[in-house]
Amino acid sequence: MSALAGLRVLDFSRFLPGPYCTWLLADQGAEVIRVENPRELAKQAKVFGWDKLDDAGRAAIRARDILARGKKSITLDIGSSQGRAALLKLGESVDVVVEDYRPGVLAGLGLGHDDFAAVNPKVITTSLTLCGQTGPYRDKPGHDPVALAIAGVLARCGENPDAPGMPGIPAADVTTGSHAAFATLAALRHADNTGRGQHVDVSMTDCALGLLVNLYSRHPDPDSAPPRGTRRNDLGIWQCADGKWLVTTDMEPRYWQTFCTVMGRADFIPRQLDRSAAGEMRNHFAAKFAEKPREVWIERLAAAGTQFAPINSPSEALRDPHLIARGAVMTVTGPDGAALTQIGPPVRLGAHPVPHHAVAPGAHNDEILTALGYAPTGLDTTTTGAENP
Repeated sequence: MSALAGLRVLDFSRFLPGPYCTWLLADQGAEVIRVENPRELAKQAKVFGWDKLDDAGRAAIRARDILARGKKSITLDIGSSQGRAALLKLGESVDVVVEDYRPGVLAGLGLGHDDFAAVNPKVITTSLTLCGQTGPYRDKPGHDPVALAIAGVLARCGENPDAPGMPGIPAADVTTGSHAAFATLAALRHADNTGRGQHVDVSMTDCALGLLVNLYSRHPDPDSAPPRGTRRNDLGIWQCADGKWLVTTDMEPRYWQTFCTVMGRADFIPRQLDRSAAGEMRNHFAAKFAEKPREVWIERLAAAGTQFAPINSPSEALRDPHLIARGAVMTVTGPDGAALTQIGPPVRLGAHPVPHHAVAPGAHNDEILTALGYAPTGLDTTTTGAENP
């Protein structure tokens, strides 16, 4: 039995943090029911250019959607009275509601935490927003880079000492989704102990602030931290003779000693923390790595036992034998029987079933809505619901 078998989640989320949270829960066996508003689907299609695709093109994209896999889907206009009634009835049987609208939007539609708690006192509502349900920035709109900027993280991104840079990954989104899953399970534990649910307030800016925990722990005065672009002598990204790249992280003294020996500069060993030597060291190591192709350096560094890795492209990561062996990369069978290469659950507990591919919006209308006593075709699916996140 999967770890979260029996857990039922009603998922209103649309942007990366919320679906990431419910993806983690679904991959551990929770029954996640996505509520997909036709208007939100149309807006998403325009944002990503999917509105220009035919039905087959959209279906192919949906089947590959990792964050939608293993989840059920119903299509409802959440702003209609019929939709609201159906969702509250469904709320009687769920353990968790996850949503990522701006504070107060769902409550204004009669679908807030208090509304669900009125029919299900143990329900957990996990709300993911940019800046949280309280505070001066409560109603501020924005996405990942805005959260990183407010939290001070964007100021540390990039190696240009004169200007911050975009990180190139959705760091705030993913860390928020992970924290939201943790917070949801903690709230469920509390509900089991007390019989009472609660509204869980998860802020992207709060979660992003945690990305600087190492800096704040080591520098009580954050302004005293080394400026952006300042790297330790014992860390480096190096281009090899064939144009491919390596990263090295020989911070512990014994690794640094071995690395310097391999690179032909034992005299650098006592100067590991000497910032005045950074330029000399970097120039020497860069020139040495440029003399041989990457495979030669991989063999030499592996034989010496230093800390290194080839810098995989995203495609190379999906072919990495270690990631495949661990199940971090897996194959999911698509709706047409074709094999879809996807990332696996980040955490795997024992024998883990292969998740089901993502299904089309509304694929479970008949199953879920008829179980509530509704005729799915009789429910309002027009576009009069909530508009903004």
